[in-house]
Amino acid sequence: MNLSLLRPIALLALVSSGAVALLLARILYLGHWHQLYLAWNLFLAWIPLLLALVAARAFFATPSRRVRGVVTGVAWLCFFPNAPYILTDCVHLLRSGSLFWVDLVLILLFALTGLVVGFCSLFLMQTAVARRCGWPAGWLFAAGVTALSGFGIYVGRFWRWNSWDMLLNPVDVLADVGQWLVHLPVNPKQAVVPALFAILIFGSYVSLYALTHLREAPMHRENMPQP
Repeated sequence: MNLSLLRPIALLALVSSGAVALLLARILYLGHWHQLYLAWNLFLAWIPLLLALVAARAFFATPSRRVRGVVTGVAWLCFFPNAPYILTDCVHLLRSGSLFWVDLVLILLFALTGLVVGFCSLFLMQTAVARRCGWPAGWLFAAGVTALSGFGIYVGRFWRWNSWDMLLNPVDVLADVGQWLVHLPVNPKQAVVPALFAILIFGSYVSLYALTHLREAPMHRENMPQP
């Protein structure tokens, strides 16, 4: 792993550790484990990054390893929605009561950390596709992934399926997806929530992409604001 990847990953690991420490402090203070799901969801958000590191590297390797890269890439696509999914944990704020603001900060810390971890993996995969097929194909890939992820979040939050079920129970998952597609022309409103999730993910990714690709403009004395 080169230094340009090691630094952001190390920083994200540090922030993740801080979030878990804050969660443990809340658990010790209140004496219950109700919010331990945040740590589990953040762990799931790290899986796509680990898979992307393997898949992006294998994508440019020998043909035999390239097959492994494709398989790993498919696994990455299945697990990627876990990263932005943490945003939907804000629904638990409805029962926070007097700890609303504490829980809001805690959930947002986990959610934003998981989101950035997921976006790092998406950037790695988008870069691999762009180097292979060109810049437009890379952005088309990113848009397609965020669209599928919007639907994946919908499936996870409302149907209660998760990424593991794609491996352990694929028939029932695909049956539910097929039924949803059959009823979509009759009830197109059911596509609104997945579409909104997709727009949120893509818009957030583009915003972070723009921020991380800023270049510091030269500051000349004549261009500096006067006091």
